[in-house]
Amino acid sequence: MKVNEIRNLTTEEIIAKIKESKEELFNLRFQQATGNLEKPSRIKDLRHQVARLKTVLREREMSK
Repeated sequence: MKVNEIRNLTTEEIIAKIKESKEELFNLRFQQATGNLEKPSRIKDLRHQVARLKTVLREREMSK
């Protein structure tokens, strides 16, 4: 998800996306610990996505 797409979302949608991404990240880390992870690069992608989402949230807070 690109930053421009994130900026078009509402604050509630961004918070929901952060929650979803963190849950998926938790599950991927669990799979990695058990040795069942098929796509390790997905962890990195999710971490970057969470950072982008939090950045846009913070930008909105600072602009108020």
